[in-house]
Amino acid sequence: MPRIEMLNSDQEVVSAHDLPEGSTYGDALRESGGTRKQFAALVNGTLRGLYEPVQDGDRIEPVDFAHPAGEELYRHSTAHIMASAVAELFPNVKYAIGPAIKDGFFYDFETERPFTEDDLAAIEKKMKEIVKRNERFGKSMVTREQAIQDFDSRGDRFKVEILEGIEDPEVSVYQHGEFVDLCRGPHLPSTGYLKAFKLLSVAGSYSRGDSNREQLQRIYGTSWDTKQALADYLHRLEEAKRRDHRKLGKELDLFSLHEDVGGGLVFWHPRGARIRKVMEDYWREAHTENGYEIVFTPHVGRSTLWETSGHLEFYKESMYPQMEMDQIDFFVKPMNCPFHIKIYKNSLRSYRDLPMRWAELGTVYRYELPGVLHGLLRVRGFTQDDAHLFVTPDQVDEEIDKVLNFCLEVLRTFGFEEFELFLSTRPEKAVGEPEDWKMAEEALQKALDKSGLAYGVDEGGGAFYGPKIDIKITDAIGRSWQCSTIQFDFNLPERFDMNFIGEDGKAHRPFMIHRALMGSLERFFGVLIEHYAGAFPVWLAPTQVRVLPISQQNLEYAESVAAELKEAGVRVEVDARNEKVGAKIRDAELQKDPYMLVVGRRDEEAGTVAVRRHGEGDLGAMSRAEFKAMIVAEDANRENIAKKVLAEAKATQ
Repeated sequence: MPRIEMLNSDQEVVSAHDLPEGSTYGDALRESGGTRKQFAALVNGTLRGLYEPVQDGDRIEPVDFAHPAGEELYRHSTAHIMASAVAELFPNVKYAIGPAIKDGFFYDFETERPFTEDDLAAIEKKMKEIVKRNERFGKSMVTREQAIQDFDSRGDRFKVEILEGIEDPEVSVYQHGEFVDLCRGPHLPSTGYLKAFKLLSVAGSYSRGDSNREQLQRIYGTSWDTKQALADYLHRLEEAKRRDHRKLGKELDLFSLHEDVGGGLVFWHPRGARIRKVMEDYWREAHTENGYEIVFTPHVGRSTLWETSGHLEFYKESMYPQMEMDQIDFFVKPMNCPFHIKIYKNSLRSYRDLPMRWAELGTVYRYELPGVLHGLLRVRGFTQDDAHLFVTPDQVDEEIDKVLNFCLEVLRTFGFEEFELFLSTRPEKAVGEPEDWKMAEEALQKALDKSGLAYGVDEGGGAFYGPKIDIKITDAIGRSWQCSTIQFDFNLPERFDMNFIGEDGKAHRPFMIHRALMGSLERFFGVLIEHYAGAFPVWLAPTQVRVLPISQQNLEYAESVAAELKEAGVRVEVDARNEKVGAKIRDAELQKDPYMLVVGRRDEEAGTVAVRRHGEGDLGAMSRAEFKAMIVAEDANRENIAKKVLAEAKATQ
């Protein structure tokens, strides 16, 4: 009679049970008061299906959709159900692979013709029938040779190819209804456990991602444990489409990309460039206030520089091809760090010179494969908000604490309040002395602890040249974006033989810290567009105020209002078109300008402006001085305080 222990999510034993011989993990869950929401078990750290037999001494943790392992199992099972629906509807289709992915799943098929939207609707309908039939997911262990024979007899050559690459003598196959698939599993107990799903799209793909191989059809879908969760996800997808920075970038005339010039190379249009200038001005101001010096370095460097840095040995495939000038080989820079090191080594440095904090908005070029380019989020030419700190060992703790706080300050200024922080520690293969790694990791951890923010630790996940902190920001619809990094480097100081003269008069190696706050201006701008859905806060908006004269007779007054605001540093435009004011308001709303000032004869006589706020409508009349004070204050505070200012103004009336 096997004895098992039931664990909670903290791996604490909550109960122990003696079960009859032949009991399954499903029996164990039921014996311990489990629910139907629990559809698998984590047994001694390994995921198991509920129909598998228990063993004496098993330690069992129930798995549901909320469990870290639950979503993947649930969605991979959905992929099998989708494939079985395709098998019933399209008997001649061949099956490749069908994994779970973030928030969903896909399956690749070789078809006689591309799938259509009507096909997706039919497949989804058939899936609902299969779910209703509540077919059990059965597991069988067969020899590899038998599996090859079975799948070959069905004409499933993709499965045969996978099997030929497997060395295990036995493999597992799963079957529900008439559908059989090669799979490690486990799966849901039965198809009836699937609660809510949706097929999303179909796209072309290649077998095993090789463009020289067969063209396949890939169906994407998503599945969730409740209909409400599915509805919420579909709403987020629609909201993400609405916020797509590529779509908004075109509508708001912010940027463009041109294949005839080169993929992944960004053209900043005047309106986008205004925002970039504001970002850069703030960046420089903030760095100066935080004790950084601004530097500028070349865009190209001799091959010997990249040989010393190691880039030609480890990174050449991502560098643009070499250029030869005067019989000397040059490369366009993929990174700024070697250039900052050259500045450091230009003079003999003393411990009194440190810390040195050097920052650069340095444009770099990296060759990304065409298939991964994505608007502003994955480009080939971009401007890093790069900085390098050169510090003594005694300065490490203080400098890391400062740089983490500075990073969070900048991100909060841009409107981000939710963060995910991760500390990555020494991997198995690493350069540098163990005691230096220990000091660096402790400094990073102290800063994280002091911040008061929750963080995860990725043991062994650091780069080979140093530990790091990664910061992910959460946008307005809950998506995470990796932007900021604080990275120690024990490699480059050695390669470039960097030194400083210590108090003892001897040469010592400085600590080098790479640091990016926004990551790159291009990618961060793309994130900002989607975060704000193009409706930027006043301090970032390309046009903060648009003045709308009701008629041509009011144009001179509109120009005088605009001139007064421009003198105060406000980015303002006048819509001088001979159009109805309603059309002008509509166009200003479409451009998402924060404020519109409608001016007519009465305003001209009274010296007022009729104020409208994007998305809110009419805010009433204000004197020119009152509005100017409000917009200047809102711009200076780098936050949207319009509602507060207006509420206070109304309270005093």
